[in-house]
Amino acid sequence: MKILITGHKGFIGQNLTFYLQHDHELFGYEWQEEHLPEVENFDWVIHTGAISSTTETDVDKVMLQNYEFSKWLVNQCNTKGVNFQYASSASVYGTNTDFNEDAPKQPQSPYAWSKYLFDRWLWQQNHNVVIQGFRYFNVYGPLEDHKGNMMSPVSKFIKQASETGKIELFEDSDQYVRDFIFVGDVCEAHKQMLENKKPGLYNIGTGNTTSFQEIANLISKKYDANINYIPMPEKLKGQYQEYTCADTKKLSTVTDIKFATVEEYVNESTN
Repeated sequence: MKILITGHKGFIGQNLTFYLQHDHELFGYEWQEEHLPEVENFDWVIHTGAISSTTETDVDKVMLQNYEFSKWLVNQCNTKGVNFQYASSASVYGTNTDFNEDAPKQPQSPYAWSKYLFDRWLWQQNHNVVIQGFRYFNVYGPLEDHKGNMMSPVSKFIKQASETGKIELFEDSDQYVRDFIFVGDVCEAHKQMLENKKPGLYNIGTGNTTSFQEIANLISKKYDANINYIPMPEKLKGQYQEYTCADTKKLSTVTDIKFATVEEYVNESTN
């Protein structure tokens, strides 16, 4: 199939490109306000491009790229008969503890609001093509270096441990428990959904949880690194999710994925 991947230079976009390149004809697009993509003659658009920083405070910028552009892009696909996969986010659930796709939402940042508003708008529309939404939980894996402080704790701790012999961990990190999913499993979900063409909005997580403390302990042991505890920055307080765990019942009806664990990934890492 002929596929356009937006955000193809980003973390998930790069991994998707490598994952799908042997089976499909791929093209990439990066955001340029003066140069919008032409979607005609593609079989699918996979829309992963976005301002993904949860600390970005320029709301107009976030809404333009994450919301307005996404609306424009899916309208183009609807008009020209191109199927559409797009990246949403578990950040839309906020501090809630019910992670069913239809559960109440409580976005805490401009990024989370942009994802929630697009989800909400999109699923009120009539679609002429297959639409699949992917509500990513906490994705980790290779090719995250360019994200800086926005790297997953898995990649951030491996980088710190291998380069400095120290891991910086927020205080009380045994209380921060998330559903961490390997990026290769995210790519496999995209691949299987391209093939089965089942429309809908799906949680993309494992249904299992790991605490930040457990991750730090695993990496500390592998790299013989010390763990230094630091206070959480003020800018993160109030929007930092203490708990996420995907309800994967819906996903399990349309995919068959054996999820990697954080421990398996850390033990196999060569960093």
